Amino acid sequence: MRFMLSLLGVCFATAAGATEADSTIASRHELCEVVVTGFKQDNVKDAPVSVSTAGSRFIQDNELRGLREMSTVFANFFMPDYGARQNTPIYIRGIGSKINAPSVGLYVDGMPYFDRSVFDMELAGISGIEVLRGPQGTLYGRNSTGGLINISTHSPLDYQNTMARIGYGSRNDMQLTLGHYAKLNERFGFSISGNYHHNDGFFYNRTLGEKADDSNTASARLGFAWRPTDRWTMRMSLIFDHTLQGGYPYGAYDVAANRVGAVGYNRRSNYRRNLFSGGMNWLYRGEGFSFNSQTSFQYSKDRQHIDQDFMPVDLFFAITALKQRLASQEFTLRSTRHDSRYHWIVGAFGFYQKLNNMVETQFLTPKFATPKFYDNPTWGGALYHQSTYDLTQSLHAAVGLRYDYERVGEDYEAYKYALATGMDSKVLTATFKDHMHFSRITPKFTLSQHLSADKMVYASVAAGYKAGGYNLTSTTKDLPAYDPEYNWNYEIGAKLAFFDRALQTEISLFYIDWKHQQVTSTVPGLGNIINNAGHSDSKGVELSAVYRPLTGLELRANYGYTYARFLRYEKSATVSYTGNMLPMVPRQTMAFAANYTIPHVMGLDKLMLNAALTGAGKIYWTEDNTLRQPFYTLLNLKVAATKGRFTWELWTKNTTNTRYMAYAFVAPTAYAQQGRPFTMGTSLLFKLNP
Repeated sequence: MRFMLSLLGVCFATAAGATEADSTIASRHELCEVVVTGFKQDNVKDAPVSVSTAGSRFIQDNELRGLREMSTVFANFFMPDYGARQNTPIYIRGIGSKINAPSVGLYVDGMPYFDRSVFDMELAGISGIEVLRGPQGTLYGRNSTGGLINISTHSPLDYQNTMARIGYGSRNDMQLTLGHYAKLNERFGFSISGNYHHNDGFFYNRTLGEKADDSNTASARLGFAWRPTDRWTMRMSLIFDHTLQGGYPYGAYDVAANRVGAVGYNRRSNYRRNLFSGGMNWLYRGEGFSFNSQTSFQYSKDRQHIDQDFMPVDLFFAITALKQRLASQEFTLRSTRHDSRYHWIVGAFGFYQKLNNMVETQFLTPKFATPKFYDNPTWGGALYHQSTYDLTQSLHAAVGLRYDYERVGEDYEAYKYALATGMDSKVLTATFKDHMHFSRITPKFTLSQHLSADKMVYASVAAGYKAGGYNLTSTTKDLPAYDPEYNWNYEIGAKLAFFDRALQTEISLFYIDWKHQQVTSTVPGLGNIINNAGHSDSKGVELSAVYRPLTGLELRANYGYTYARFLRYEKSATVSYTGNMLPMVPRQTMAFAANYTIPHVMGLDKLMLNAALTGAGKIYWTEDNTLRQPFYTLLNLKVAATKGRFTWELWTKNTTNTRYMAYAFVAPTAYAQQGRPFTMGTSLLFKLNP
């Protein structure tokens, strides 16, 4: 899809009026990360879109190990840390989904990740992340009604190094990372990296006498880059990821006291996932145009065991299994003539996804089970185009249009058997076979004005669309379907730089009109069911700033405010949630980070000091707004000392040991998971080329 490169660069900005011969005015040298992106868009930091970026140095300095730890680091970006890795909801500007297909797109080196069960990943070895807010469907397509996450790794043609990192911390937290990036000649390079991470767990199950949420993850990446001619470039990425973890450290939730009881269910819960992703990208740079081809394949297989009553008695136990196969192909052509006032991009995208689900609920007191098997083939295609015209040298207008078609199938069989006799005695209780077609045209309109070389204002209107589908459980013999959801995003924003770009700021205001929102409800003993709400909206503001007032000092601030509510949601004849706030959406997100690097001090090459304060809340966990988490903040600290090729690091997370709820729900009584407590650790980093 996108051909993405990232590299670490050095930005030099000289104080105004200074010359090389002027020894009385010091030149300001700023070490910063340069994220070079894309085929579909030029540098997104200068594009008329609300975007946040983080490079590998920022990720390392802030000890951000996984994608979930990016939650609230960016404005209006929330990814709650609860349950197991199979449950990975992501919310941007209040748009998200708790189960089934996500509402936020994810791409790794141009490869699409379509299922929520594969979203949660380690960040070791990546070069950068972009988070684009607002519907991105016109260019990026499926499941990007809320926004888009782009993750990129280093190209060995642009970055060469050998590195190793070993770390140890609280809860027997152990991590080992290795990476090698080599360019064999000017036209061919390869990379290989691996990561292993173990943690004993944060929460103790008093009934079983062991930690409930222990975790083991391992991943390996292999990459190739080849430039057979000056115009052609090929990149291939192969990624394998393995996860084995406990999960669901839920305890009874005392709503009045805002306190969570101890974890105490009597049957061990765990989750296992194997994931393989592979992609090949071909980029051609021609005279006045460029061509890009992205071929991707993904296979994942997971299995989960859940003590679904979360109590020390036998009521419900669930076993779920998922096998996913995804193949996709995209071709994109765009103009590259900078002397023309007209710029265009056209593309075609197609995919096939096969999901095989198994959900078995064991009713332990009456001693029977209800296994259900789902075969979900989905395929679709899209055509898209965007035209940009320079009305003047500084005023630009863009119109985008995308047509999507999707066919969703469902082949369902339900059985019942006695636990004493096993699956051999199963009896067919229900069958269902059906398919649905969905299609939609999603436009986008943008107007941007450059006030100067480093100041821009813009306005945009964009449509978002997410196809419907089938639920994986039901309160009847029929398998209910849910309808597509649609939204319109209205946005104005500005990107302004001051003091010779030492201070860079962004502001955006948005309003989202959301029709037929796909809302998730929990049904005790069955799981989650999706219904469509009638009408919702979300409105808010995002502010961000990066300030480098002097050499070695960088200050970052991100703030987001979202007011998201149901305008019309009659769940039943007697239950109305109209006027309630949307669940899983923080009213505020904020992050303040200060990083100071001191060169040549105490015999060291450099000493790095980093402090980050993040916050989120108020968060309503349920549609009826009875369970909520007030605003809370977390303080993370880190110090790193570098001498030659070695860096020693010491870090703390949740330094003040703030107590908060990571997630809460009702089924039928209230349960919640606490947020992670204070942790600390140390690591040793080796880089052949510091």
